[in-house]
Amino acid sequence: MTGWPRILVEEWRYWSRSRLTLSALALLVVIAIAAVINTQSRVAAEANARESMQSAAEAAFLSQPDRHPHRMVHYGHYVFRTPSPLAIIDPGVDPLTGTVMFLEGHRQNTATFPAAYTAPRVTGCERLTPAFAYQVLVPLVLIVVGFSSVSRERELQTNVQLIAQGVDPGRVWLGKALALLVLSGIALLPLHVSAFGAIAAGESALAAGAMVIGYFLYLAFWSCASVGISARARSGAMSLLWCCVAWVVIAVLMPRLAGDVAGTVSPVRGKIASDFELIAELRELGDGHNAADPAFDQFRARVFQEYGVDRAENLPVNLRGLIAEESEARLTEVLNQFAERRMGEEVTQAQFARSGALLSPALAIRNVSMQTAGSDLENHHRFLREAEAARFEFVQGLNRAHGYELSYIDDINRNKDEDSWMRARVSKENWRVLQSFEFEPAPAAERVQAAGGGLLVLLVWCLLAGGFGWFGIRNQGRAYEK
Repeated sequence: MTGWPRILVEEWRYWSRSRLTLSALALLVVIAIAAVINTQSRVAAEANARESMQSAAEAAFLSQPDRHPHRMVHYGHYVFRTPSPLAIIDPGVDPLTGTVMFLEGHRQNTATFPAAYTAPRVTGCERLTPAFAYQVLVPLVLIVVGFSSVSRERELQTNVQLIAQGVDPGRVWLGKALALLVLSGIALLPLHVSAFGAIAAGESALAAGAMVIGYFLYLAFWSCASVGISARARSGAMSLLWCCVAWVVIAVLMPRLAGDVAGTVSPVRGKIASDFELIAELRELGDGHNAADPAFDQFRARVFQEYGVDRAENLPVNLRGLIAEESEARLTEVLNQFAERRMGEEVTQAQFARSGALLSPALAIRNVSMQTAGSDLENHHRFLREAEAARFEFVQGLNRAHGYELSYIDDINRNKDEDSWMRARVSKENWRVLQSFEFEPAPAAERVQAAGGGLLVLLVWCLLAGGFGWFGIRNQGRAYEK
């Protein structure tokens, strides 16, 4: 066995004799396994809790007794976003945005109870997730193992012997880079286990495979970069210094800097200012609780013309319910316009931050990881839109019950006495307008397509890191030959 395979084997033999390397390998395995176990148990517990609470919320709504239908509009309903199976690897934006929403008439609420603010933690530290471990911690361990791979040969003068024996310097770099790449593959074993677990839980093999490929390319970059820096550095100490500087800039600073710059260049309108503007516009729509509001004059005229009457009391339907339905439709149209504008601003900001992948592979893998997991901003927006559709559907169903199941006379006289109040109710069977809510992330093919650009960027980073080391060691080899 000669050439780069021999170099690879000898590198692993050296590692087996090094206490520092063995300790780093043990640390790498412990970090990966701990991250997987911690996140998998937490996400599974949260998913079970959300499914249970969703069932409880639906049961509580449907079990309400006969009531005035508009009271049920304000009684409201909760919906919960169950995380995708791949969230056991990368929870994405879910811990920050929240996964619970209260649905009620006349307003759109935002998602609440984000884990980052409700968990009983005061340290301010990030959760140890597989995504965080593989994006930040595992590359540091690879640096500890590989920073001296080539510089060690130079300091011990063994590189001169290799060149004298006719060993091509490029093969030396290739063998050592592949040795570190094999180590990266071993480090990915816990991730493979998690991916198989996600597939068993219903995830697409396409999405899981794309995520694993993304992390392999990311660790391949660090393997090539570590050996490349070692090939170009004058000593092991300088190699370690430059490797650590690269890790701090690429894995720590750039992701945070990209978010800060995106927030400055492409800001999202503040909620308070947006709410004031929304309230001012909603005032012009009229009050759906007041059937005599001038804003509904034309609507009332159309209803009277349709039924051939000139008074609300002569209608075979309840004018108050019809106006409530019309008001909710107008209001929802405006609410959706403001919501879409805000979501558009958020997506623009997120896309600007994602463009930082051209400057840092850590941003590229973060994008790929969240997009394939279905835990990115776009899938959060899918949840908001689907929850709003569910809200509008059940509110309008109750408004229709108000308009067609309750007489106008009983409705306007409901506060006269107890008997009048009892007559101003509809059967609880009308609460069945509520449909069971189950959120699903975007289809796997769509998620993988969204992550395709990030995967391509990671591949380019790997080639750049490989070329950096390959040409560096070959140039030094020619210098020794001369």
